[in-house]
Amino acid sequence: MSLRLIVVALFLSSSGVLAARQPHIVFILADDLGWNDVGYHGSEIRTPNLDKLSAGGVRLENYYVQPICTPSRSQLMTGRYQIHTGLQHSIIWPCQPSCVPLDEKLLPQLLKEVGYSTHMVGKWHLGMYKKECLPTRRGFDTYFGYLTGSEDYYSHKRCVNVPGLDFERCALDLRDGEKVAANYSGVYSTELFTQKTISIIENHKFTQPLFLYVALQSVHAPLQVPERYLTPYKFIKDNNRRVYAGMVATMDEAVGNITLALQQQGLWDNTILVFSTDNGGQTLLGGSNWPLRGRKNSLWEGGIRGVGFVASPLLQQPGTVSRQLIHISDWLPTLVSVAGGSTNGTKLLDGFDMWDMISKGFLSPRLEVLHNIDPLYHDGTPCPHAVSKTSWPGSPFNTTIHAAIRSSRFKLLTGYPGCDTWFPRPIHNDSESSSSEAPLKPVMLFNVEEDPQERNDLSDKLPDMVDYLLKRLYMYQRSAVPINYPDDDPKCDPGPTGAWGPWA
Repeated sequence: MSLRLIVVALFLSSSGVLAARQPHIVFILADDLGWNDVGYHGSEIRTPNLDKLSAGGVRLENYYVQPICTPSRSQLMTGRYQIHTGLQHSIIWPCQPSCVPLDEKLLPQLLKEVGYSTHMVGKWHLGMYKKECLPTRRGFDTYFGYLTGSEDYYSHKRCVNVPGLDFERCALDLRDGEKVAANYSGVYSTELFTQKTISIIENHKFTQPLFLYVALQSVHAPLQVPERYLTPYKFIKDNNRRVYAGMVATMDEAVGNITLALQQQGLWDNTILVFSTDNGGQTLLGGSNWPLRGRKNSLWEGGIRGVGFVASPLLQQPGTVSRQLIHISDWLPTLVSVAGGSTNGTKLLDGFDMWDMISKGFLSPRLEVLHNIDPLYHDGTPCPHAVSKTSWPGSPFNTTIHAAIRSSRFKLLTGYPGCDTWFPRPIHNDSESSSSEAPLKPVMLFNVEEDPQERNDLSDKLPDMVDYLLKRLYMYQRSAVPINYPDDDPKCDPGPTGAWGPWA
């Protein structure tokens, strides 16, 4: 054999070994799933697949996400806080000419660099005003799903108030790659996305590592579910909660079916499966974060402490509960690391490699989490509140700004954090909705390890800790890029027969 042939043979052999060692990565992201909406947190909603997978894996009980959709998804994909990508305010709306900055290198791009086949199914919500923003231009080999933030589960249409129109434009939002997928009307999205996911698994080449990102529509509004899923929940009197419970059941079934497909195709033994919500539950639409305070779109624990776990035969300490600090921005460096990749091509990351913490039970390298700094925050949901006009003497940070930071066991909130209610436990008579009677202070400090319900404000007792965390917020604010929240563009209008998609 010639020297050239020997070299080629060695290269192919080493490449095969690398591929065999690289784990398949499946990331399942639920939408608006609350803390009290899974069985293993004591919910009346049954989630047998999530319960079983998490019990055999690592439950992440000190895991933080962002309070709304786009910010969580952007931090998952970039590994960077939203203040560093200009997405610190609200979400990306369908007619906004905005997307995750194109100079950010995303998770699937980094995994493709080390040989992964990359696929996405479900909700994108990271901008689509021009083609360069689409999933297939940001690292995914294939994509099937919808580009905006919500839509009808059956018709797959999204209705939007387009500037200049005196009516709502309702148009299809479903894509197969970059082409409009017009033949799925009447198919419930959770079932449709599950079918597409299983098809990817069944057609995957065994020798190539797989990255599969499944961003389910469940359990975001509108509240819709096939009738058969409501039968087990007839005992729930509140209609929103009953329909929501059925939607959680379909999501749990989807996770079970995806896992079964991985097992049947012989991929499971070399798979890391991550399950996460994108934010807290929306109590106005059936969700529950009990006993945590607040809800979606708030910086209280009910808005940002997320349901999450890792399930994998590759874990060195399976069947454990981790209370180490972890944030959604940590997934990019963690998953790229276990894939054998490098983050050298990214901008400065805010996330940490958490694999040793997850798999081996090591201490978390993360000491603090910036939850957000948003000077433009407005909570448009009904929730009576008042914030005292007092200020914190000597603070370098403007304490009227909606912001929060977690450092070790302490959490500091400034401005108006969002709806401050402790919403009652569903179907139980032993808890009542309550909120603070006095106006909220513009600066509040909680020991969230001992007081995760955020009932005992320690700001007056621990002024030095307040001073320290206000300085940290000021430091982060100085590193923030300007907010990118453009006005709606009337050119977004797809017309009466079109579909939502790029227009610029």
